[in-house]
Amino acid sequence: MSDILIQARRIVVKVGSSLVTNEGRGLDADAINGWCVQLAELVRQGREVVMVSSGAIAEGMKRLGWTTRPKELHELQAAAAVGQMGLAQIYETRLREQGLGSAQVLLTHADLADRERYLNARSTLLTLLGLGVIPVINENDTVVNDEIKFGDNDTLGALVANLVDADALVILTDQKGLYSADPRKDPNARFIHEAQAGDPELELMAGGAGSSIGRGGMITKILAAKRAAGSGASTVIAWGREPSALLRLVAGESIGTLLVATTAKVAARKQWMADHLQLKGAVLVDDGAALKLRAEGKSLLPIGVIDVQGEFARGDVIAVRSANGVDIARGLANYAASETRLILRKPSSQIEGLLGYANEPELIHRDNLVLC
Repeated sequence: MSDILIQARRIVVKVGSSLVTNEGRGLDADAINGWCVQLAELVRQGREVVMVSSGAIAEGMKRLGWTTRPKELHELQAAAAVGQMGLAQIYETRLREQGLGSAQVLLTHADLADRERYLNARSTLLTLLGLGVIPVINENDTVVNDEIKFGDNDTLGALVANLVDADALVILTDQKGLYSADPRKDPNARFIHEAQAGDPELELMAGGAGSSIGRGGMITKILAAKRAAGSGASTVIAWGREPSALLRLVAGESIGTLLVATTAKVAARKQWMADHLQLKGAVLVDDGAALKLRAEGKSLLPIGVIDVQGEFARGDVIAVRSANGVDIARGLANYAASETRLILRKPSSQIEGLLGYANEPELIHRDNLVLC
């Protein structure tokens, strides 16, 4: 295993249903406690950790006395609602025993596709991490149909890794890692210790879902690694029952399969903003602001804005143009066009007085801005 995990400061950990529920026989308190002990040690090492945990529907089934996964959506949603109570409770209890705070965050894919909700979710998670709190994330299966029918927490783990600019995604599963074929069917299957995330050959090797309780198979993990690599995060797929797996991984031990992201984090973020998002409007800036953006890599403050073009909402991608209309940059707006018109040419200290609130002091933060 390379030193990617040794150097990782922000890590997203995803655990599958079969690990959380011991193949459906209720929550595995000992296993969850073991992970919480490791999470606490990672925090003591100065790392930031986000936990993405499956298991709500399976736990709800156990609490409701159901032995087989129901097919009706309303029953699945009911099971998720019941099971989420126990899932959140055990993480809160076990993490508190380790001296850590925890927070339950329920997300849908729609939350991360909408720009304003994306920024709100990102701000919340980064604030929690800054406070030393462990966010425990699950899909909001109770209210969203397509997450139950087609969604999986491997994909959610990758989306969260992108959301918080994680250095690494660790997917804990009921398999040792990735094989060239299904080892339960092919005795000649070769274990893959390391590969490049997004390699098409990996998808050809992957089999179907391996658990009757969970919904994701190895293919979803490979696709999740590919998605996480888009923002520069490498992925490890490892057996969740491996003793002290997380601590051994960050110590550099070779456990599971490492799928390396070949795109640098900054480059991936710039490409995402530059090539894949539709522009909703623009702001014109004075020469001083243009110089700070181009030469100093600064954020764009409202005081440097001289005009607003188009109608955009908070979280939309907008163009930043010089006074004579030449594109300088593009980025994610922290304020809507109507709000920007009220605060342009004003210092950031006046934002709250003018709007009644202040989301951020910048119109576009430098982390969310790419030069043209």
